[in-house]
This record gives sequence, structure tokens and C-alpha cells, in this order.
Amino acid sequence: MTIATTNPATGETLKTFQPHSDQHLEQALDRAAKAFQTWRRTTFAERAARMQKAAALLEERKDSLARLITLEMGKLRKQGVAEIEKCANGCRYYAENAERHLADEVIATDAKRSLVKHQPVGAVLAVMPWNFPFWQVFRFAAPALMAGDVGLLKHASSVPQCALAIEEIFKNAGFPQGVFQTLLIGSDKVQKLIEDPRIVAATLTGSDGAGRSLGRAAGGQIKKTVLELGGSDPFVVLPSAKLEQAVKVAVAARIQNAGQSCIAAKRFIVHQQIAEEFEKRFVDAFKALKVGDPQDDATDVGPLASRQVLDDVDDQVRRSASKGARTACGGKRLEDRPGFFYAPTVLLNAENTAAFQEEVFGPVAAVTRAKDLDHAIALANDTQFGLGAAAFTNDSKEQERLADELEAGSVFINGMVKSDPRLPFGGIKASGYGRELSQVGIREFTNTKTVWIG
Repeated sequence: MTIATTNPATGETLKTFQPHSDQHLEQALDRAAKAFQTWRRTTFAERAARMQKAAALLEERKDSLARLITLEMGKLRKQGVAEIEKCANGCRYYAENAERHLADEVIATDAKRSLVKHQPVGAVLAVMPWNFPFWQVFRFAAPALMAGDVGLLKHASSVPQCALAIEEIFKNAGFPQGVFQTLLIGSDKVQKLIEDPRIVAATLTGSDGAGRSLGRAAGGQIKKTVLELGGSDPFVVLPSAKLEQAVKVAVAARIQNAGQSCIAAKRFIVHQQIAEEFEKRFVDAFKALKVGDPQDDATDVGPLASRQVLDDVDDQVRRSASKGARTACGGKRLEDRPGFFYAPTVLLNAENTAAFQEEVFGPVAAVTRAKDLDHAIALANDTQFGLGAAAFTNDSKEQERLADELEAGSVFINGMVKSDPRLPFGGIKASGYGRELSQVGIREFTNTKTVWIG
């Protein structure tokens, strides 16, 4: 297997890495197990001081780290800076709130005293994707380390320098040896790690296929998992919406990270009463997007992360067109430049096509029309996924129905779906289970222990 940095803007492989040996993995597991025995006994104040230092280091290094993200997976430089800043905010949130989130809960029972404790469990394996190479890791690591757990990171093989930089951040912030380690390994080593008794739990962000595989392995060992998998998020627009705002947010929600986001809006469901005007404005906005160098802050859409991602997106668009979707703009690779670029694409009448039924990881929007609110909700829920959902309406009754009836882990009304350290994040159906972030997320990898004193 290959662990390498390949620049998506040029297609050039810049640096390759030798995978860690079985001996290295054995040493890492041993370090993690030993570190946990000490780390679990540190105070929240001691952990928080280090986590605050990690936040400060992220902000000090945000420009160089953003360049690294751009180099390895093609994210726009300005979006990379925002990602690093979000990681710093996440670190600070848990440094300031972990003790409160995990405080003992006294419960009145027939006992003299009874309470619930939330205690760390051990070494957690994190299998992480390339699309948000820092944020995906920190949204696991910040709460887990603040809870007293230790982490082992198996990152995507295409972002090894990001993975090593994250380990360096924690090391430089003063976290003891073994509390957070990066493993440069392929997916073929994951099951062996899951089977090792020193790993007590695992979390994965990635495709539903990868989630099923890790879930099976962990289930066989009776080990806790949190899975954040794919999404095909609906974006519903109803007549009472402010159309200009809805279009602006719709474009941003689809092209963020060149469309390579689990919670990017992908299926646009528009009430027939306003569909024609929405489609016109939406297509015009897509045509105006600037595709180009991700280091240039004037660029709106950069390259896709790899040739495989580019091939997959092109295949999905072609299959959708063959089933009746109309290509209003884009619909092709950009062959006039090196790298893995795809034209921003809007597909109309896209219901019952690949673009509407599958997760498309690229700047491709699938649009269909709804007859009424009932039809819009039915279309939105007609998917195997259930990660996020957005809807634009200023009708309070419609807002209530959408909040109640959209089948997703998050529903955003009149706004773009996003993750926030203060709010639980995760999905249902094939989008996974468990939650990250907030009080809910930090408790996922703790032992909820009942204590009864008579």
C-alpha cells in the first residue's frame, strides 16, 4: 500500500512514507496502555492547560498548516485556515467545559447517597478521512483526551503530513508520550488493532462501507464504536423563503470543500411554485464560480482530492444524465489543466438518478421539484442516509413540521448545516450512530458508572 502526499492541483506525488511496522504498532499500543494509567489520574485543570496550549499552537501555525492541507488534499487555502481556527475553538471549548460535562450527578434514590460518574475507558482508535484532515481528528481528540482517554490515529493514507503534524501539536502542547499517537498504516491493519485488548473502543468518520467493516470487527470484540458515515443531505426550499438568501446559502452549502463534505447539501428539493426562479438563479451562480488554484484566495472551487474521487464523480454524473437528468451547467472534467478538477455542475430533474440516490463527493448539485410540503418531506427522506438536512421557509408551522419529520441527525432551518462544538453531531440510518461534540460527544467514550451507597 502507498502512503503519500499527492498534490491534487497538479497530480504530482511529492513525498512517500514507509508504513509503520508491526513492531512499531506493538510499541505504540504499549505506550498508549501505559500512558492511560497515568493520564486518567490527571486533573481536569492539568488536561485543560495542555489543551489550551494546543489551541494556541494551532492558531500560531494556522497558515503553515492550511498550506499543508491544501498541498495534500486540495482544500482552498482560506478554507484551510478556517478549519484550523475551528480546531482551536474546539480545543478551547472542551478545555473550558469538560469538567462540567463529566461532573458527578447526584440522584435521589433509597440509598444514603447515589450518583452517576463518567470515567475514562482507555485507548481509543480513530480512523479518520482526508476531507477535513484536522477538524475530523480534533473533534474526536479534544473531548477524548479531556475525558482522560488516550488516542491512536489511523488517518487517511493521502494526508500523512497532516497526521504527523497533529501528533506534533499535542507533543508540543505538553501531552505526555503515548497520550496521542499517529500510526502510518493502511486499512488492512485496522482489524488487527481492533482485536488487540489494549484498544477499548473505536471511532470512524468515512464511507458507509468503511463503517460497516469497522463495526463488524468491533462488534466481534464487543467494543464500543461511534460511526459518522456518508450523507446525501437534502436542502428544501419553500415559497415563503427569502429566495436570494436561499440561493446564496445553497451554493455555499454545495461547493464547500469542492463538494467533498458529508454534510454538504447535495439534493435540492424546491417547491414547484418557486422552482423556475430558484433554478435560474442557482445555475447562474454556479456558472459564475471560479475554478482554479486552491492557494489563490479568489478561487471558489479547487481540485478534487484524488483521481479516484474525480473518476467517481464523473461516473455518477454520466449515469444520472443517462437516466434523464438535464445538465444545466458543467457536467465534465476540466481537461485543460493538470490535477483533478471538475466543473461545477447543476443537474435538473434529477430525481431517481445516481446523483439523487448516492452520495456525490464533488461540486455537483442534484435539483428536483416538489408539489407541496408533504412531497418535499417525502423526497428529502427518500435516502439511505440521515446525516444533516436544511430547509428554507419563514412559515412557523412548516418549520415545526420539518424539524419533526426530516430524518436526520441535524436539521437546520434557514441556514447551512455545520458542526459546532456546543451541539451534538452525527447521523441515523446508513449515516452511522453515536454522537460527537457537545456533552453527548464527550460521554461516548466514558464509563457511565452508577454508584450506590447504603
